[in-house]
Amino acid sequence: MSTNNSDEVRVGVLSLHNSKETKAILNAVEDLGHEPVWLRRENAAVSIEDGEVTVEPEVDIIANRLLLSNTEEPAELLGLATTFNRIRPMLNEPDAVLAAIHKFATAATLANWNIKVPDALLALSNDRLNKGRERFGEVGVYKSAIGTHGGGTWKVDLTEPVNPKVGNRQAFLQELIDHDDQRHRDLRVYIVDGEIVGAMYRYAPDGDWRTNVALGGEVLNATDEMPEEARETALYTAEVMEMDYVGVDLVESDDGWFVLEANPTAGFKGLYEATGKSPAPYIAKLAIERAGGEVDEKRVEELSATLDDSVPSCAPAESPIFNGEAPLIGYIEEVVVNGTKGSQQTLAKSDTGATRTSIDTSLAAEIGAGPIKSMTRVKSGSLKRGKARPVVDLVIGIGGTQHTVTASVEDRSHMDYPLLLGRDILEHYRVDVRRRANADRDDENDEEEEMLEE
Repeated sequence: MSTNNSDEVRVGVLSLHNSKETKAILNAVEDLGHEPVWLRRENAAVSIEDGEVTVEPEVDIIANRLLLSNTEEPAELLGLATTFNRIRPMLNEPDAVLAAIHKFATAATLANWNIKVPDALLALSNDRLNKGRERFGEVGVYKSAIGTHGGGTWKVDLTEPVNPKVGNRQAFLQELIDHDDQRHRDLRVYIVDGEIVGAMYRYAPDGDWRTNVALGGEVLNATDEMPEEARETALYTAEVMEMDYVGVDLVESDDGWFVLEANPTAGFKGLYEATGKSPAPYIAKLAIERAGGEVDEKRVEELSATLDDSVPSCAPAESPIFNGEAPLIGYIEEVVVNGTKGSQQTLAKSDTGATRTSIDTSLAAEIGAGPIKSMTRVKSGSLKRGKARPVVDLVIGIGGTQHTVTASVEDRSHMDYPLLLGRDILEHYRVDVRRRANADRDDENDEEEEMLEE
């Protein structure tokens, strides 16, 4: 972590989830010699006392990474971001993010600035929406105004009526731009501070027309090969939408390049896979420099060659026991296991029916878990007597708290998770079966990732 150097910038990342993008930005801030601060539910507060407003933990600037598309009440998070923004400078300010996450607001803004977008219609009444659907032809695109990871987007038969809302969310119609003789693809251009970090073509998976990485779309590096029109359109879009960092999605038609979306929380995974470049250090650099700090440009380039989404050193500890209640742990939880050869970040499954925590043989060997203390008999399935398995001392970190347990070692290669948390650990927590650390998707808003991968 940081030292109390007067030249050091404290960069806060406002993120209530555990996405790889958030972690990568925080790690990049530290690797560039400054202090990362993860603003989360566990540690963040704003105080007004005798007319003085303070932020806890103290930060000099904030990078906004709230996943508004993934929440039922985006206005609550927008209000939270606005609160911080009124007292500290912020990258991706709330007003700009609001326009970006609302797909029709994005389209209307861009069209008003003479940037090509597909024809679209948003109507508040059923009659008006269906009255105008004929102009899109027999097949069109139907979208919820706020959505993510390809969710809330359908290719629809417009000979049939559509509804102006999906659940409690506004929906709209949009022209389908597609080349029938080609596999459907679009172009994602990632921009930080008016400069292109990288670009990729995204191809729809078999049986789908959506290109999102979270849905299984394939990616191909397009940074040096994309047409100049696409490049300029993406850069102009970021400028018009007033985004400090953004993933701009474009699609090509016979009439040129059209902008589909401007994603303020676009994921890094697909871009890194395609280009070998991570936007994280460029976002960290922008935050540091905007707050008056300095960075080594060469170091930024070096860091961009790795997508470091390991648990940041600044990750706050899990909320302490409050009013007699233990902190929450998810059904699937992200943990760190420690052994004599090193540490490994992994996903673990909570099982209140298991007396003892267990670890996969390969993972145990990789981290150097051990030495083997003894053999224990563990019941399994219909075997009343159980199987004899070796047990080892294991140190498991969960939300900043470390637990040392005697875990059994078994072959879990046929199971989804290499670590099973038993009652020896779960006795310290309450288990929320709806909470899954792998629920976040990475198209990040794409993303991300996502909301709890977090």
